[in-house]
Amino acid sequence: MLPADKLPPPGPGEPLQLLDGIRVLDLTTSVAGPYATLLLADLGASVVKVERPGRGDDARSWGPPFLDGESLWFLSVNRNKESITLDYSNPAGLEVLHALIAVADVLVVNQVARSQEKLGVDYQTVKAINPKLVHVSISGFGLTGANSNQPCYDLIAEGYSGVMDLTGEIANDPQKIGTPAADMLAGSDAALATMAALIRRNRTGEGHEIDVSMVESMTRFMAPRIVPYLGSGEQPRRSGGKDSVIAIYQTFNTADNPLTLGLGNDNIWQRFCETIGRPDMGSDPRFADNVGRRAVREEIVREIQATLLLHPRNHWLTMFAKARIPAGPINRLDEVADDPTLRERGLLFSAQRNGTAVPQVGLGIQFNRNNRVYRKAPPRLGEDNHAVFSSWLCWGDERVRELDNSGLL
Repeated sequence: MLPADKLPPPGPGEPLQLLDGIRVLDLTTSVAGPYATLLLADLGASVVKVERPGRGDDARSWGPPFLDGESLWFLSVNRNKESITLDYSNPAGLEVLHALIAVADVLVVNQVARSQEKLGVDYQTVKAINPKLVHVSISGFGLTGANSNQPCYDLIAEGYSGVMDLTGEIANDPQKIGTPAADMLAGSDAALATMAALIRRNRTGEGHEIDVSMVESMTRFMAPRIVPYLGSGEQPRRSGGKDSVIAIYQTFNTADNPLTLGLGNDNIWQRFCETIGRPDMGSDPRFADNVGRRAVREEIVREIQATLLLHPRNHWLTMFAKARIPAGPINRLDEVADDPTLRERGLLFSAQRNGTAVPQVGLGIQFNRNNRVYRKAPPRLGEDNHAVFSSWLCWGDERVRELDNSGLL
C-alpha cells in the first residue's frame, strides 16, 4: 500500500467557484507557470493546458518517481486542468492558438521575450487579437533588462537572490531550499497579479501585460534580510536553524528528537522560563529584553539545551502548547502526511483516476469554511482535445479530426 492510498478523498461541499467563467490558456511547462494556473483553477477558472504533441509539459518526464505512468512532480501542480496538444510553431497551428486566444480571458506563458515574439505569443501580438486579454509572462529575469533573454530555473533564482547563501550552516556549502521555492513564489505572484488585473479589466475593459521575474519574486522573499543589511551595513551569514535577530529562534535537541523554539517577545520568554522550571532566567535583568538576550545568546542557549535534554520532545511540546509557547517538531514528510491537524483541515487528499489514488496537496485557503478545490484529476496528455475545441470554439468532431490528421495535435 502506498501512502496515497491512506489519504482521505476530497472534502465535502461544492468546489470553489470564485473565478467561474474565467478562461485561462496555459502555455507553460515545469513548475512556476503550472503552479500559477493551478491556483487559478482551484479558485474555479477554466484552465486549458496547451502542450507539445507527443511530449507535453517538460515535467511529465521528471522522474522517477512515477505513478500510473505519470511524473509525480507533474501531478503535484496540474489538477483541475484540461490538456490539449497543439503545434503552434508553424502558421497553421498558430492560427488555431490565436483562435483560442481570441476567446480567452488570460494567457500564461513562460518563454523569454525573444521566444515569445518568435512564437507569436508576445503581448503586442495577442493584444491585437484580444484587447481585453490579461497576458501573464513568467520568466527568470523579466521581459526587460540585460538578462531578459537568459534561461533560468529555480536553482539559478535561489542562488541569484541570496537565499542559498543564507541557507545551511556557515561551515558548510550554501544550500538550496528543500522545495522549488522560486518557482512556487513566482507562480503565486503570477496568480495574484492575474486576479488584480482581472478586477481592473472588469472596471475598464482594458487588458494587461503582467511581467513576473522568478529572480525578483525570490529576491522580494528575502526582504527581511536585505532591508536590515541596507539599513545597517551588517552582512548576515548563514546560521542553520538559528535566527540572527530574535535571540532564541532555533532548533534544540531533546532526550530523543529535536524541536523548534521561537521566543519572539518578552512575555513568551517569561512563560518559557516558568515552564521549563528556570524562573531564575526569567528574572535575570540581563535577559529582560531581546537586546540583552542577544548579547549573551551563547550562555542562554547552553542553559536551555541542558534543560531540554532532560525529557523527550513530546513532553516538552505538550507543556509548551499549554503555556502557548511557539514550538514544534521537525517533521519528516511521512509525519507531515499523517499529521492529524492537516488531515482535519482537509489539506491532504487523494483523487481516484482509473483505480489509482492520485495524491494532492490542497489550496490551504478557506472561503466561508469551504476549501474544496478538486474538480478534475491532472490530465493525460491531450485527453481534452475534442472537449476544448468544442466548448471554446464550437468546432465539431470532423474539424478536430482534420487538425489531428494534419499533425497539429
